[in-house]
Amino acid sequence: MQPLIDNARTFGRRPEEFARLADGQSPQVLFITCSDSRVVPALITGARPGELFELRTAGNIVPAHASDRPCGETATIEYAVQVLGVRDIVVCGHSHCGAVGALVRGDDLDAVPAVRDWLAHAADAPSAADPADPTVAEAVQRHVLTQLLRLRSYPCVERRLTEGRLRLHGWYYEVHTGRVHEHRAATDSFEAL
Repeated sequence: MQPLIDNARTFGRRPEEFARLADGQSPQVLFITCSDSRVVPALITGARPGELFELRTAGNIVPAHASDRPCGETATIEYAVQVLGVRDIVVCGHSHCGAVGALVRGDDLDAVPAVRDWLAHAADAPSAADPADPTVAEAVQRHVLTQLLRLRSYPCVERRLTEGRLRLHGWYYEVHTGRVHEHRAATDSFEAL
């Protein structure tokens, strides 16, 4: 913890770098990814402060839209699309994902009931050709596509897609190599960016 504290103490000593951020934000991208500490959107994309609006959830899960049950994830998506007017939404899954791995293996999560109940939002458990594969690459990629479908059920997302003012992207990040792959509709596969 001490190195983090030390950096936080010196971080604010460069106010000229941050003064423009007080004027507001206008990110062009909503980046939805996992809470995993190995996945750092700004590091992956090279984004500077103010360039990405982030939503981080365990397993990069986008809950089904339900107007009668507001939740923080839904509010974040709606705010990004309706208020900030983002032009792109990226759903980024990653290799070695504990959440997707638990779903694939059917792990007993009774000791962590909140995690178990959250992962129930993932829809059908993603399958994998080899459940013992620690990267769970195939399952994570399928999971990303499921979350993109979920996003399309959000009225604000559907409207902006229909108007041609929003694009959706599915990414897969390899934590062990740093490589990023994007889903290509033409080939229905994840290919290197």
